Amino acid sequence: MTIAENVAQIKETIAQAARAAGRDPAEVRLVAASKMNDADRVRKAIAAGVEICGENRVQEMMEKNALGAYAGAELHFIGHLQKNKVKQVVGLASLIHSVDSTELLAVIDRCAAARGLVQDVLLEVNIGGEASKSGFAPDEIPAALENASKFGSVRVRGLMAIPPVCVAPEENRPFFLRMKQLFVDNGRKKYDNVSMDFLSMGMSGDYPVAISCGANLVRVGTALFGARDYSRK
Repeated sequence: MTIAENVAQIKETIAQAARAAGRDPAEVRLVAASKMNDADRVRKAIAAGVEICGENRVQEMMEKNALGAYAGAELHFIGHLQKNKVKQVVGLASLIHSVDSTELLAVIDRCAAARGLVQDVLLEVNIGGEASKSGFAPDEIPAALENASKFGSVRVRGLMAIPPVCVAPEENRPFFLRMKQLFVDNGRKKYDNVSMDFLSMGMSGDYPVAISCGANLVRVGTALFGARDYSRK
C-alpha cells in the first residue's frame, strides 16, 4: 500500500475506535512518527492529510527541517531528549512529548526564556516501571507538575507514555487505563503553566486500544510508512 492509502486507513481506524468508545473522532490527532523516513516520504504523508509529524532523533529532525520536509504540518519531538540537544529542539518543535525529568524541564525553561518564548511539553510517565525506560514514576507526577508550575517559559500540556512491549494489543489496556486515570486526576488540580490537554499514547500495534482508553494523540510510524530497515542505520 502507498503512504496515502496507509494514512487513509489509519484515519478510518482512528475514527472507528473513537466512535466505539463514544468519542468524537475529531478529538484524536494522528502524529506521524517519521523516524528513518526521508524528507520526500514525509512530504507524501503531509500531502495525504497528516497534520503532525513526530521525530525521535534531533539530528534527523534538523536535516529534514533544512529540506522543508515539514511544510504544512506541525512538528513534534517524540523521542528521548538529551539536555545537550535542547537548544536544537526548543522553538522548532511545537510540542515536546518526552520530558522525563525535572532537570530536563529546567533546561528547556532556560532555553525558552532566552529565546523569549514558551515551550509546550508533555511529561513522560514510565507507566510500566521499567528500568530500561526513562520517565516519571506515576506517583511522582503531582510533584513534577508542582515543580513545572514554577517555570515561566514552559507549559505542561499533558502526559505521554510508552507501555511495555506486548504480544497482543489488549495487554497494554491496564497501562493505558492507568494513564487515563493519572491524566484525569491531575487535570482536576490547578497549577500555573499546566493544562492537561493531551494524552499521548498508542503506537502502530496498539493505537486503537489506546484511543478506547482516552488517548488523543497517537504516534504511528510503521503502520503509516512501512517497516523500518534498521540495517541501513
